[in-house]
Amino acid sequence: MRQLYHTHLSPFCRKVRMMLKEKGLEFGLVCENPLDKNLELFAQNPAGEIPVLVEEDGTVVSGAYAIGEYLEEIYPEITLLGVSAPERAEVRRLADWFDHKFDYEVTQNIVFEKVFKNYAGGGQPDSAAIREGRHHLLYHLDYIGHLAHERYFLAGDNLTLADLAAAAHLSALDYLGDVPWDYNPSAHQWYALMKSRPSLRCILIERVRGVRPPAYYENPDF
Repeated sequence: MRQLYHTHLSPFCRKVRMMLKEKGLEFGLVCENPLDKNLELFAQNPAGEIPVLVEEDGTVVSGAYAIGEYLEEIYPEITLLGVSAPERAEVRRLADWFDHKFDYEVTQNIVFEKVFKNYAGGGQPDSAAIREGRHHLLYHLDYIGHLAHERYFLAGDNLTLADLAAAAHLSALDYLGDVPWDYNPSAHQWYALMKSRPSLRCILIERVRGVRPPAYYENPDF
């Protein structure tokens, strides 16, 4: 069986897990803390970073972007990038938005400060960074709400990698109770739709040692 090296609360690992599930591909999970410098992980990816996908034939693909492109090319029966060139361009634009702009402005300021900074031995969370992340999150929720109101899913009428990327980041933030869902009803409604999908539900039932999510965390009717 193919294996995915991942870590809990990593949006990039969550996005790949959702993509594998949406494509109906079976896989096992190997949970890693890349800060432990596991030699097995370095053997698969010299950068020592996750996610890393190892296929049954030994093919190794490292990094969320490369894995996403690989899965679309090798398993095209269910596409998550759209059909036409303009559709695929828009999906890639939005996926890049969440994996770079959203990650830099929100996820790094909240999830890293609250969880991964401690793993890295970086000291106490920076409250100013967390406030900045929460401030930027409101702008991103407005944009998600705008897209969902105009298009149903974020890039159009069908589920795409754009939705998976956004849901992956928001689910990690929501585990920490940092998403003000009442702020934008359209964003709230879109995320409720995403929570009803088995690809995300199987992630939401998981728990991280030492950190408890809000009571509503895995409930689609939140």
